[in-house]
Amino acid sequence: MHGIIHSELKKFVETRHGADAWKAVLEEAGFSNKVYLPNTTYADQEAVAIVTAASRLTGTPAEDILESFGEFIVPALMSTYRPMIKPKWKTMEMLLNTEGTIHKAVRIKNPGAQPPSLKFKQTGPNTLKFNYNSWRRMSAVAKGIIKGVAKHYGEKVDIQERKGTGGNSEMKVTIS
Repeated sequence: MHGIIHSELKKFVETRHGADAWKAVLEEAGFSNKVYLPNTTYADQEAVAIVTAASRLTGTPAEDILESFGEFIVPALMSTYRPMIKPKWKTMEMLLNTEGTIHKAVRIKNPGAQPPSLKFKQTGPNTLKFNYNSWRRMSAVAKGIIKGVAKHYGEKVDIQERKGTGGNSEMKVTIS
């Protein structure tokens, strides 16, 4: 998994629960004193262990943590990938172009990174059909990112999800 996820996960935990919470989560996950760098690739199991540990320590379901985390990381992602984002884009355009711009760049710059496959299709003036495909089974992060993107653009979204098998998920996204 791309290191930006791990380093942003640290910021997320520290912002929500304080610096000592990150140390406690790492210890609970079995990674005491580990440092995550944004441009390095790490084993997916480490992120899963960290989220699982945070869930145990806070009593918050892992899905809720992942969705909140997805929303939290949007400002950092928008800043990092700003050169690829057209100024005229809003939520709809950003989502429709994520796979072909941002994920394409991630795959080129970091060959070890394997972002999920995101397929958005506009189905109406304000609606999208979204297929999330990843063996990581972290569609909750994608939902949070969609919410964060909408918030960034001053819009709102309604997301209806239908989970499939093997980490696949289909969502209907309505933007208002």
